[in-house]
Amino acid sequence: MTAPLCVLGDFAWDIWIRPHAELRRGGDVFGDVTLHPGGSAANVAVWARRCGHDTHFIGKIGRDRLGDLARQDLAAEQVHAHLIGTDDRPTGSVAVLIDRTGERSMVSGHGADFLLLPEELPLGLIRRAGHLHLTAWSFFADPPRAAAQAAARTARDAGATLSFDPGSFQMIGEIGAENFLAATRDIGIDILLPNRDEGRILTGCEDPHEIASRLTALYPGALIVLKLGENGALIHDGGAATEVPPVASRLVDTTGAGDSFAGSFLAQYLRHRDAIAAARFATGVAAWVIARPGGRPAPDAALRHMLDQ
Repeated sequence: MTAPLCVLGDFAWDIWIRPHAELRRGGDVFGDVTLHPGGSAANVAVWARRCGHDTHFIGKIGRDRLGDLARQDLAAEQVHAHLIGTDDRPTGSVAVLIDRTGERSMVSGHGADFLLLPEELPLGLIRRAGHLHLTAWSFFADPPRAAAQAAARTARDAGATLSFDPGSFQMIGEIGAENFLAATRDIGIDILLPNRDEGRILTGCEDPHEIASRLTALYPGALIVLKLGENGALIHDGGAATEVPPVASRLVDTTGAGDSFAGSFLAQYLRHRDAIAAARFATGVAAWVIARPGGRPAPDAALRHMLDQ
């Protein structure tokens, strides 16, 4: 049996906003405003579980109604949730503004997920996990950076492998690429899952092959899985680079596409250890996601057919 996957990081609720007309300063328009479960780390955990992998999630939520709904959401998704409650901040929330092309911009609040401390970690669970996944949202501030770094050390000492998603090119730029690299290069990353924008800011390169090659030098020994959106993905394993073509899809909303790719990739890769096959599968899942609103759409017949293949 494959050892459990453990994902540590943020659970947040996405307030999804899509205006039906141009939004002018001081004006009013009609549009779609809906609430969706999200958070980069929680999304990865849910997608790994939807793809059949035994998955645990560690995070911090507020002792509030949205925190109760977070517990219910993860239980419904059959993710084993290890949630620490707090009265100091509410459960995380993110405003997601969708433009007419389906591209998203986000404003993230500093919710309870930013208060996770090293002493709150379920160390026994982390030691039992075969793989630990972290996202950049646990590294942009401290806390929760120290908790994420402690979890990485615990997992590595227990023999687990580690994956990491750099998360946000704009946030990396705000704290500085060198500072971000200093906080993440020594945690022992085995699989790095950046998108092209994150790869650009971390390396200063433009060409995907040059980005992947440079990331291999920055994170020695890591499998580089470069997400290229409408251009598919690029796998860089040591000296070998393989392009994975995209899956055609109608773009509605890009929210959560990278998380769905990461979760489905990990579920497949940890089971079969075939990075190319896992990337092809994950590209198909991400194409399904962007054709629907919200970062984590409810499964339908098309997705279930894909997952059954």
